[in-house]
Amino acid sequence: MKGIQQRKAEHIRVSLDEDVASAYDYWNDVKLVHDALPEIDLDEVDTSTVLFGKKLACPLMVTAITGGHPDAEIINRNLAEACANLRIGLGVGSQRPALEKGSRKSYEVIKEFDVPLKVGNIGAPQLIPQRKKRAFGISDARKAIDMIDADLLAIHLNFLQEIAQPEGDTKAKGCYDGIRALSRELPILIKETGAGISRQVAARLKGIGIRGLDVAGAGGTSFSKVEGRRAAMLGDRRCERIADTFAEWGIPAPVSVMWADVGLPIIASGGIENGLQAAKGIAVGADCAGLARAVLREAMESREAVEKKLSLIVEELRIAMFLTGSRNVRELGNAQRIITGTTREWAMLEKEI
Repeated sequence: MKGIQQRKAEHIRVSLDEDVASAYDYWNDVKLVHDALPEIDLDEVDTSTVLFGKKLACPLMVTAITGGHPDAEIINRNLAEACANLRIGLGVGSQRPALEKGSRKSYEVIKEFDVPLKVGNIGAPQLIPQRKKRAFGISDARKAIDMIDADLLAIHLNFLQEIAQPEGDTKAKGCYDGIRALSRELPILIKETGAGISRQVAARLKGIGIRGLDVAGAGGTSFSKVEGRRAAMLGDRRCERIADTFAEWGIPAPVSVMWADVGLPIIASGGIENGLQAAKGIAVGADCAGLARAVLREAMESREAVEKKLSLIVEELRIAMFLTGSRNVRELGNAQRIITGTTREWAMLEKEI
């Protein structure tokens, strides 16, 4: 196993074994207002929703984790079966290894399960030539979709990670046009990878026909930190220093949800670890909450472990809805909330930017 496949495996090991989370929990700055007299029974709370035309039992999805190396097949199988059973969405990790090296098996396993919403994934940097590597085009994007029978294709924006990565692709000029070309032909979701999306960028992307946004803001796994740990292992002091400098870079996840509200479906991700945080994501404007690292260890263990963890998160979200008097997801989106701390400072700054 060499090159990109080795790198993907290292990402998993570092994410599990090292402290690569943001130093600040921005979701803790979001407070949902308690309804002392909810006038609804807990078992009446309806968590179902429709996202991108697909019926989900809960506004929750497991977002991109991995693919393209041997362990990934086990991870994706366990995730796909659990998501199918719970009727929630699932996104795969970057399909670049399969498109470049033909390592499709770890992705294609998802086809075996009736997941209600499936999202493929390729990187924006791969839409333009990088060093001696060709650019991905429409045919590659179609292959990525067909590989898992995806309902949408996520184009991930990971330039912070690329800057800190010893093998990083740091050309960005032309990515916007590449996304626009794909959006004319295919259902495209834009996904950040831990640094968030501003209103200006969201508005630019809406104008070229994308279907939705996964903001993946700061507050969860810092891929700058992940790459910093890898750089240290490889003896690359330059990238290790850069990764450390930009370890806390990004727009806080709750702020990015609010800022990216330009009339497109929004997935709130970046530090979502439990059902209360998922509910907070919906309350500040998202249509769905996304999580990844929260179930990574379970995904390496078994389908049962994943399903148990996700079921608890769904239960926590239902309880948050009950305690805010929200009968359904639409009412949760209108629930009273208070923004405090650093997140409040960020949210108020947008008028000055």
